[in-house]
Amino acid sequence: MKLGMVGLPNVGKSTLFNALTEGAAQSANYPFCTIEKNIGTVSVPDSRLDFLANMYNPDKFTPAVLEFADIAGLVRGASKGEGLGNKFLADIRESDALVHVVRCFENDNIIHVDGSINAVRDIETINLELIYADIDILNRRLDKARKAAKGDKTAASEAEFLQRLAAHLEEGKSARSFGFTKDEAETIASVPLLSNKPVIYAANLSESDFKSGIDVNANFSAVKRIADEENSVVLPICAAVEADLVGMEADEKALFLSELGIEESGLARIIKQGYALLGLISYLTAGKPEVRAWTIRQGTKAPQAAGKIHTDFEKGFIRAEVTAFDDLKRCGTMQAAKEKGLTRLEGKDYVMKDGDIVLFRFNV
Repeated sequence: MKLGMVGLPNVGKSTLFNALTEGAAQSANYPFCTIEKNIGTVSVPDSRLDFLANMYNPDKFTPAVLEFADIAGLVRGASKGEGLGNKFLADIRESDALVHVVRCFENDNIIHVDGSINAVRDIETINLELIYADIDILNRRLDKARKAAKGDKTAASEAEFLQRLAAHLEEGKSARSFGFTKDEAETIASVPLLSNKPVIYAANLSESDFKSGIDVNANFSAVKRIADEENSVVLPICAAVEADLVGMEADEKALFLSELGIEESGLARIIKQGYALLGLISYLTAGKPEVRAWTIRQGTKAPQAAGKIHTDFEKGFIRAEVTAFDDLKRCGTMQAAKEKGLTRLEGKDYVMKDGDIVLFRFNV
């Protein structure tokens, strides 16, 4: 999973990136501090994997991995190449989903590129630049569909749909907020629209906001309204707090967060939201050589899941021996789970479930 972190200059994006990845991206109090995209990878916390590691004491422990990209700050005119616009848009295209960092905190010592704090304006600035870029792409696709529509009902239907979508974008509304049928979803998926990428709005609040109650912050409330309107997710977070968590022991982190009324770290919450937004789950493989988590999309069948390990596993798939993690945990050992009939033999049509512990049988 690749998450691109976007936002205006000086909203706390690089600070949050460094905290989440424990990296060393440059962070400073001036616009365009970030020019080249910074990449950081983090292991996805999974208590199920930890349980299996304690059970098998494996030679190798491999959790799922999440990649963050700290993308250069954007300004008005990016869709026309202003500032670092062309690079910014290219970096977004490579992301599976976006973490849009929105400044909701007041601090006179930290410069805002527009001179004041206004979450609605900031979100509109970025969304509009993505929409402008999308309109250019959509118009080119629409021209092709119109030419093909003569005597072709399928192409005519596509052109009509694309025209409605173009009108929606021209109203300044993102593709995410456009309603479409299942068939239309396939069409829109074939057009690389930036404003259709799933978004987590990371509302960057101050530590005092969490202590006094985040709903009192008008900018945070505004971000929530926007997220609801376009079927996105809003995540209240404090980049400064996340930075303070770096290097703390687990019990220290838990105590520090509880004092602010926060149950989980920002990283844990972003991972959960990212998996949910992209429809991802994890299946597990376990044994003495290695305990590992594999990330797949919901609805993936067993042979395709096996192909994540190696293409030969998919080509020569015979069956999958599947044990639900909760069943294994209750039984204590894999042998006990098998004796109770909780290990199942599944065929090619089996749809994988989150937390399945799998041994694939294949022959090539």
